[in-house]
Amino acid sequence: MWGRVLARAAVMLVIVLWTMFAAGPFLWVATISLRTTSEFMAAPYALPETWRFDKFATAWTGSGYDTYFTNSILVVFSAVAIVTAVGAMAAHALARYRFPGNRLVYLLIFSTIVLPPQITVIALFQTLAKLGLYDTRVGLTLVYAAVQLPLTVYILESFFARIPADLFDAARIDGYSEWATFWKVAFPVAMPAIATVVILNTILLWNEFLYAVVLIADDARRTLPLGIQKFMGDQLEDYGMIATGLMIAIVPVVLIYAIFSEKLIQGMTAGAVK
Repeated sequence: MWGRVLARAAVMLVIVLWTMFAAGPFLWVATISLRTTSEFMAAPYALPETWRFDKFATAWTGSGYDTYFTNSILVVFSAVAIVTAVGAMAAHALARYRFPGNRLVYLLIFSTIVLPPQITVIALFQTLAKLGLYDTRVGLTLVYAAVQLPLTVYILESFFARIPADLFDAARIDGYSEWATFWKVAFPVAMPAIATVVILNTILLWNEFLYAVVLIADDARRTLPLGIQKFMGDQLEDYGMIATGLMIAIVPVVLIYAIFSEKLIQGMTAGAVK
């Protein structure tokens, strides 16, 4: 009995220590976001003497974070919608239909996951410039959808492959077309995996910096990560406002994960579809 109690206590201790380790940086940034840069430089780890919640209003209206936030919403949500629809259809086709080159296409898509994003930046820049999409939200949206498509197909393909063929046979007997079968049978059944890729892609793209900094030049089209960069310079950095901007960028991601974490776990651990 005592051994079981000690084992549980040890597990709980590890969980508490890991939680403190993971949450520590977030709480530190949260305290800095409520302090000025001079207060932070005088005592980096001290709690705020004055809780300056007005800094968020200043950052939102006076520093352009309302524009950056809107740009991130438009670009990220549009890209996630595109990559989810296209990725789900591609994964369904690769999982359910046998055609010459099926596995070759899958391997080509999968192989792009291992490529570092830095090697594609120059090519993407030149392509968007030729198409007139450089420094546009539409161009950045298409790039985001393209770079997340391989991971989306990789996650969804294995899930679609587990859907029993009897469901598709029943749909054909009922007179469903291939298009209707996908949207009315396969897509709803795969919703746990769909939710997983939506959450993962939203979090990854919300924090994306490399493509945005290369493909966006106009301040009016910057996303949140680029907006935060504006407070970082060679000679002076406004740490207080950087932390405030980070909290504006972090809180939506934390809320998304807190609300949909159960769906994320279900999708990542889903076994055979019943």
